[in-house]
Amino acid sequence: MKHLLSYLLLPFLLFTSCDSWLDVVPEEDIATIDSEFETYDQAYVWLKSAYAYMQDLYDRWDDVTHTGSDELVADNYMRNTLYYHPEGLDIIGGMQNVLDPYGDTWLNITSANGVPCRKDFYTQIVICNHFITRIDNVYNLPDKDKEEWKAEVVALKAFYYFELVRRYGPVMIVPDQFDPNQDVETLKLPRLHVDTCFNYIVSLCDEVVDLLPSCNAKQSERRGYFNKEAVMALKARALCYQASDLFNGNPDYGNLKNKQGEPLFSSTADPQKWERAAQAAIDLINYCSETGSANLVSGNSANTELQGYMLDIERSIQTFGWLSDEVLYMIRLQQGDGLFNYTLPNFDDGSNHTLPGACLTPSMKMVEMFYTENGLPIDQDLKWVGGGNPYALSVETDPKYTDVVVLNEPVLNLHRRREPRFYATIAADRCYWRLGTGANNVYLMKVYQGEGWGLNEKRLSATGPQNITGYYLKKWSSSRATLLGHQSGLGSLGERPASIFRLAEMYLIAAEALNECKQAPDAEVYKYLNVVRKRAGIPDVEEAWKNAKDPGRVKTKTGMRNIIRQEWNIEFAFEGYRFWNVRRWKIANVEFNEKSLGWNVIGNNANSFYNNGRGPVVVYSGNKFVAPRDYFWPIRSEEVQTAGCVQNPGW
Repeated sequence: MKHLLSYLLLPFLLFTSCDSWLDVVPEEDIATIDSEFETYDQAYVWLKSAYAYMQDLYDRWDDVTHTGSDELVADNYMRNTLYYHPEGLDIIGGMQNVLDPYGDTWLNITSANGVPCRKDFYTQIVICNHFITRIDNVYNLPDKDKEEWKAEVVALKAFYYFELVRRYGPVMIVPDQFDPNQDVETLKLPRLHVDTCFNYIVSLCDEVVDLLPSCNAKQSERRGYFNKEAVMALKARALCYQASDLFNGNPDYGNLKNKQGEPLFSSTADPQKWERAAQAAIDLINYCSETGSANLVSGNSANTELQGYMLDIERSIQTFGWLSDEVLYMIRLQQGDGLFNYTLPNFDDGSNHTLPGACLTPSMKMVEMFYTENGLPIDQDLKWVGGGNPYALSVETDPKYTDVVVLNEPVLNLHRRREPRFYATIAADRCYWRLGTGANNVYLMKVYQGEGWGLNEKRLSATGPQNITGYYLKKWSSSRATLLGHQSGLGSLGERPASIFRLAEMYLIAAEALNECKQAPDAEVYKYLNVVRKRAGIPDVEEAWKNAKDPGRVKTKTGMRNIIRQEWNIEFAFEGYRFWNVRRWKIANVEFNEKSLGWNVIGNNANSFYNNGRGPVVVYSGNKFVAPRDYFWPIRSEEVQTAGCVQNPGW
């Protein structure tokens, strides 16, 4: 760090920074810290300040995970014209740098007048430490509340450290207390072995897990603070990352040492790390089952069985009014869902609407990622209607697809007989999108140039938003709201905090970790994966693969590994998970260097739009991921020079 003394003082500056929503300005200098913990009200301000950065971290405009992977493709307007485009585009575009890193959370950035406007994790950790070491001094706070508040902040500190590690790899652990008058050189801490970092995170979780109430026992006004299930989920997620290829015996970082010459990665992988990850996820699954505190959203009724599954999937991530059966932890968004105004279609309702239009649209890779209705990849399903040619047109007649796919008219095979998660997530040509609760709330998507949901322009340009792949993103929208309702922030449905942990993640961690523990997959591996598949409305994995081109894949460790990874990509599509998962799996240098594909969106008929049946066309080719350099963030060069901190390889 630049030096830790500055981090002691920064909390006072934070209250007058860009986060003026706190509306509190502590006075004077470091000597006032102890006085700030004299009363309940003052201590509660510190508690809120400790959690403040969470709101920025998951603001979807600034969260690089949504735009920094290959799930969404940006148009030329967003890349070249929009005044402030998301930093994730620069990361996947290979423009990360050491002078002013994109998405930097290591070093505090100040504006011209010296006020911090981009906070860092270390500042937040120091705020947490101030709180943890002083909360017992509050005279008018009951001991039970002191214990719970302290546990909430210890859990938050563990969360901040986890976010640091998955960005930077080995990091520094800040002392809980230190003398601000000590020599600056002694404050230049070394980076620690990555296992030491993960073990510290887990130890913090273990320290407080039994001190926090269950998520459904939290008072409504305190649901934004860590609960028991969230701490258990953080532990499972951290252990899953620790066991993954990027962190577990990664040879690419075998020579990385801290300034004291100590290695920061182990040279060989430890398979027992997967056992710990599996057990942590299973412990949480069992706890939720035994207490009834959470379950996968299912059983929603709709006009057809397929539409019921689609509704289950849609509502699995929804948190309106701070209510969810599946989300284990959620936090308030300071800026709302601004990014996703750029995934929704522009429309003409006769009013002065302000939706900018779809600058960000699903990539063909993600469209093809989803399974068929038989629960198989499209290139493995022997019975799928599109198996002969997914890019040909045919006619759907099955009433099962009423108000989902257009019936008795030509439709692309790729859009037929897909799994419910496809239709709940992707708005495709000649498929329907339910928007609102009115009588005429089911819209047929016609996306050829000149059609209602297609381009108005006859050529691509950067002068305004354009859908350049031919698909729209349904995820994060609500079928209960009109497009105008989405424009107004979905306020009529209640506040929508961000989902941090979903129970479905724990089932996939359990399946992945168990598969890695065993010589070959067995019933236990299948069991946890099938819970997620059942909610998605597709057959169990063993049954589905009996009808695959390569039926033996489900019986091998490597084959099952790929199946589980595809399940991750589908279940958590467009939720920011793929950005991190392909890194921890060490396949980002393959996945993120592929060209982005879509359709010929300036085509005004089926033949030209679908490239005369020859398949998708390249719509963007500027993604660039350099291995091993880009697996971890660079540490700002100023920090490396000032603190003598070892830089990550490649930077």
